[in-house]
Amino acid sequence: MQSVCANMNAVISLPRAVGRKEFLTHFCRSLYETVQKATILSEILWLQTILLENRQRGTAALAYHHKQVTKGRLEAFTDGVMAVIITVMVLELKPPHEADLAALAPLMPVFLTYVLSFVYLGIYWNNHHHMLHATERINGGILWANLHLLFWLSLVPFTTAWMGENHFSAWPTAVYGIVMLCAAVAYYILQTTIIRAQGPGSKLARAVGADRKGKLSPVLYAAAIPLSFVNEMIADALYITVALIWLIPDRRIERRLDHEPAGSAKVN
Repeated sequence: MQSVCANMNAVISLPRAVGRKEFLTHFCRSLYETVQKATILSEILWLQTILLENRQRGTAALAYHHKQVTKGRLEAFTDGVMAVIITVMVLELKPPHEADLAALAPLMPVFLTYVLSFVYLGIYWNNHHHMLHATERINGGILWANLHLLFWLSLVPFTTAWMGENHFSAWPTAVYGIVMLCAAVAYYILQTTIIRAQGPGSKLARAVGADRKGKLSPVLYAAAIPLSFVNEMIADALYITVALIWLIPDRRIERRLDHEPAGSAKVN
């Protein structure tokens, strides 16, 4: 605008110094430049308006998309972490340099520990899958509770390798039980957080019921930890017992879902 005013002032002062032809030429040129600048300014304002509208639409679409896929993202993230945990764990199985079957004998403790931990991870993945299918709403507390569970499960490869390499010695066996106990408590916290978010009348709350297996498992883990220093085989037997208790998939949620289809996930 300042440049336009300056041009108009120059046009007004021109007739005193130059002829009429020069005045008209300079006036037309100034008018053209003014119109051109006004056109460019209007195009800039139009583009800014379009960008603002697109940004608002994009934000709304992103919020809608976030509401729709949060549950799916939670499941996908958990599945990815579980896959990485199993991959790291299997990498601890070092092949022997010899080419006969006798060379596999020293690896049996490591392999047996791997099998036990693999079963545990499979149980957690299976039950987590069923639990999320009965979950209708996802909030920040559920996300953090899920991360808390994944933290303890991510320590399973370390404790598995330590217990296997040391042939089920006392301290590695006890630490293995501590990690499993913390994972069981973390799963219970996640389950409780979901039920609290959905309400006591939710499908998950009705499916879980008294949850006797969920309450029995931490007790067995807690008993196995001190028993590791008495007899490692007793502690290992308790770990196997817990795995056998949970080896059969939990049918309570499946039966509930057969009668009441789970609704779409929502975000609070």
